[in-house]
Amino acid sequence: MSRNRVAGLKHREQALSSDVTPAVPRGLRVAAALSWRFLVIIGALYVILYLLGYFASIAVPIGIAVLLAALMAPGVAKLVQWRVPRWLATLIVMIGGIAVLGGVLTFVISEFVNGLPELQNQVNSSLETIRGWLANGPLHLRQDQVQNFLNSAIDTIKANQAVITSGAITTAATIGEILTGLLLTIFVLIFFLHDGEGIWSFVVRGVPSPVRDRVDVAGRRGFSSLVSYVRATAAVAVVDAVGVGIGLYFIGVPLVIPLSALVFLTAFIPIIGALIAGAVAILIALVANGPIAALIVLAVLVGVMQLESHVLQPWLLGRAVRLHPLAVVLAIAAGLLAAGIAGALLSVPLLAVLNAGIRSLLHDAGTDPEEVDSLDDAASQPNAETTQP
Repeated sequence: MSRNRVAGLKHREQALSSDVTPAVPRGLRVAAALSWRFLVIIGALYVILYLLGYFASIAVPIGIAVLLAALMAPGVAKLVQWRVPRWLATLIVMIGGIAVLGGVLTFVISEFVNGLPELQNQVNSSLETIRGWLANGPLHLRQDQVQNFLNSAIDTIKANQAVITSGAITTAATIGEILTGLLLTIFVLIFFLHDGEGIWSFVVRGVPSPVRDRVDVAGRRGFSSLVSYVRATAAVAVVDAVGVGIGLYFIGVPLVIPLSALVFLTAFIPIIGALIAGAVAILIALVANGPIAALIVLAVLVGVMQLESHVLQPWLLGRAVRLHPLAVVLAIAAGLLAAGIAGALLSVPLLAVLNAGIRSLLHDAGTDPEEVDSLDDAASQPNAETTQP
């Protein structure tokens, strides 16, 4: 045996003797491997959330455009089936949607403006009632004490006039950002409706070819789930708005139409939206009609929310997204931390898309999205017999 070979064998023996891996317990090695992979995943998620928050002025309009595209794309597809050119179908759906939204907003604003004088009179009457209760009720406050309290509140407002002015300037800047985001949303929405297929094909082209078909199916199935989610949410929002509006009308609460519109809009933000709309309705009922009416409004809101959570959501949203309530709550919390109200609005649809896409990736390549949905529906039944595609 040559001297070089002997030296190589000795070096190899020394390297093997320095390897302490066999001495480490297997459970500890597995835990270490899982730990560094978990840290890598958490780091990647943190970077993604940070980038989304940093580019929120771009990401939020794009997300809202995707939601609107999910709502309007079936209309464009139906017109295309009727041999209408795609650009004309996109134009018709866009103009129709803007006309409906503009008409609803105009009607709501006009009703709000027309109802303000009545609300102001009721607020003044309620303030007089509160002042009388403070003077003649259990507190037995003197008139000068009540007046001193009001004067102190006015002096506080005057002392913080600079802060209020700066807040108004910030609000004006926020309105400018909202208008810019609105224009960007409309611009992106036009391209999504007109050439959504081409945009998705371009995105999928960047995926490695061995998994391209599966990613394509997963993306289409995720968008199909998003369409179902938006439709179901819109139906639930209409039922909530009508139910709350009827209750407010019979109770005699002012601004019924604006409050119903607020219930409809906030219904697209799960859980938090109902709390916001309910708090506003109860506050107006308390100020305008008194505590008894406010309690009745609270009962109406609880009844409508029970109808939504026990009947409408399991029937409509249950088949659309199939998400556990805990997952919805955690998604909303994460969305709030990442991007505020806009994050809460987009978090649940994003989770629905990811849920549908991941489930689709578990199936064989080339599976059609409608076939996957039928298989999932059959598998969800307890006595269903299914075969793997």
